[in-house]
Amino acid sequence: MGRVEGKVALVTGGGSGLGAADCRRLAEEGAKVAVTDVNLEAAQKVADEIGDQAIALRHDVASEEDWKSVLAEVERRFGGLNILVNNAGIVVVADPEETTLEQFRKVQAVMNEGVFLGCKYAIPLIAKSGGGSIINMSSTASHLGYPPFFAYSAAKGAVRSMTKSIAIHCQQKGYGIRCNSVHPASIETPMIQGAMGRPGQEQAVPEGVLPSGAIGAPKDIANLILYLASDESRFVTGSEILIDNGLIITPAG
Repeated sequence: MGRVEGKVALVTGGGSGLGAADCRRLAEEGAKVAVTDVNLEAAQKVADEIGDQAIALRHDVASEEDWKSVLAEVERRFGGLNILVNNAGIVVVADPEETTLEQFRKVQAVMNEGVFLGCKYAIPLIAKSGGGSIINMSSTASHLGYPPFFAYSAAKGAVRSMTKSIAIHCQQKGYGIRCNSVHPASIETPMIQGAMGRPGQEQAVPEGVLPSGAIGAPKDIANLILYLASDESRFVTGSEILIDNGLIITPAG
């Protein structure tokens, strides 16, 4: 039996980067996976790689109607939902003075409001399905000052705080749903490649223990997602889990 055998998962932004790695890892351990992405072609490619236990759905996480229709389709195809990974994200490189209101609102719509909508509409379905796990992708940007990623940091800070309220709400209601936030440092993904000025230029991440300042690999995050999705993490809720190779505790200089 796999570690999430018999469970149904939905991963937003599943067409690339961390989301794709999460989809593959959950499927490897037995989950049925809904790969959702605003780019349906990319989502379909990942679903095809996984096989019959995956479906691809076009999904704009900033759209309330998309959330309703996507969750309805997941229930229709798979019979319920146990795992939600709110992973979809975008980044705008601009400091607090350079960021426009339009840019700020766009980033919040995807990573702040999108996470809210996902939790709001998935909670009843997960509870109806017997409980499970909500995993919200935050960032070390919610702990540190990153002026060039101002709007991104603001959204990830909102995810960090709302996760705790969702966790306690579900606990108090007796839904059997855990909710945690994951806070990676830089991971070798298309988003990071673009933010670092090398779009499409993937760098290999070595095996073994990584040195200070190194960029992590998507599988590093996917393995943590698997743990939080599984019943192994039954005593973990409302936590903010740093996965940053010691970044935020590294002394200056």
